Amino acid sequence: MSSSRYTYLGPEGTFTEAALRTLPEAATRELVPMVSVPAVLDAVRTGEAAGAFVPIENSVEGGVTATLDELALGAPLMIYREVLLPIAFALLVRPGTTLADIKTVTGHPVAQPQVRKWLAANLPDAEWESSASNADGARRVQEGHVDGAFAGEFAASVYGLEPLFTDIHDAQNAETRFVLVGRPARPAAPTGADKTSVVIWLGDDHPGALMELLQEYAVRGVNLLRIESRPTGEGIGRYCFSVDAEGHITDRRVGEALMGLKRICPQVRFLGSYPRAGVGPAQVKPLRPGTSDPDFVTASDWLNRCLDGRA
Repeated sequence: MSSSRYTYLGPEGTFTEAALRTLPEAATRELVPMVSVPAVLDAVRTGEAAGAFVPIENSVEGGVTATLDELALGAPLMIYREVLLPIAFALLVRPGTTLADIKTVTGHPVAQPQVRKWLAANLPDAEWESSASNADGARRVQEGHVDGAFAGEFAASVYGLEPLFTDIHDAQNAETRFVLVGRPARPAAPTGADKTSVVIWLGDDHPGALMELLQEYAVRGVNLLRIESRPTGEGIGRYCFSVDAEGHITDRRVGEALMGLKRICPQVRFLGSYPRAGVGPAQVKPLRPGTSDPDFVTASDWLNRCLDGRA
């Protein structure tokens, strides 16, 4: 395995690259762009790279389905870090292009809902053509295939383009969440502000099936940060659930919730426990009474006394 190489969703000039470069270790790694999320992750699976960096969630569009499906259905991988990056677009054009010249625009499909209102107000007749990434859209503008691309302003210099407009976003405070993924290993030690991600499969379809999964978290005081259903490919109505929860697998409440899920589900895939981006221990909400590690230890000790006749 190449311990010095990180792959990421390319080409150069993507928001993914910009987010990856915020990690301190990125300065000491060879950063290799790849054409798709499966290709980025497969490089780790085959040992060509030590880490893969991909988008997983957008605050406007929700989950990035290519990443969610690969983590759920591909060979097992684990999440070790996450990064939140504020997202604002620039309209990149070839030098000399005016707004009146723009008949076609492009960007990643996830970008379109984030600039839809701006397009309607400023380029109502422009035709949208999706690209594999926002940076790939900039490359297509450079090659003359389309007139404008919605991408990060930093991509302009990479592709010899000019930002005709900047700071474009329909939703204020839009963010994209990215994750650093590696091969399965022991999770890092808890920080006090962690997140645990899993994928859960339902055993069978019956009334209250989803509620039964959620109760495993709720009765132990584990707060869910995200839950999203994804088709398993086994037929209409067959879904798995991608779940992010507060806490670390070594926290008793989280570990016991996962054991409860494992008892009632045919499959649970652990995707990792890792530090929450932008949240420190002082910002984590206090635990509900009865859900801290000492509370679980006290309850266990009481049960043992009962078994020993000392209750």
